[in-house]
Amino acid sequence: MELIIRNTANQPIYEQICQQIKAQIISGQLSPGEALPSIRGLAKDLKISVITTKRAYDELEAQGFLTTVAGKGCFVAEKNLDLIRERQLQDLENHLAAAAELAKTCGVSPQELQEMLRILLEGEET
Repeated sequence: MELIIRNTANQPIYEQICQQIKAQIISGQLSPGEALPSIRGLAKDLKISVITTKRAYDELEAQGFLTTVAGKGCFVAEKNLDLIRERQLQDLENHLAAAAELAKTCGVSPQELQEMLRILLEGEET
């Protein structure tokens, strides 16, 4: 499991970990039942606090992405990936609706908004 932590991101480290692990689970890079690194091991590898790693794992467990087995560790939960994807699409639609409303308020044309989104998406690829 590869995780990249960006200190320059305006996002807490635990959220970066959560997002990347979720993405790997949804994409199938991490399979149901697969063991994740221990909390201490991941903290050491990423050179971050154990508390930060524990918070990320706790968040993922609360969202149903991980299960913890006492004395054995954390594992990818058995999950309905279609349901997860549907929830994410719903979140995306809500964010896009808010962006569209803000664009109207600011007088941004649909073409300008599309161009902004294209630039943002291209920036993610680099």
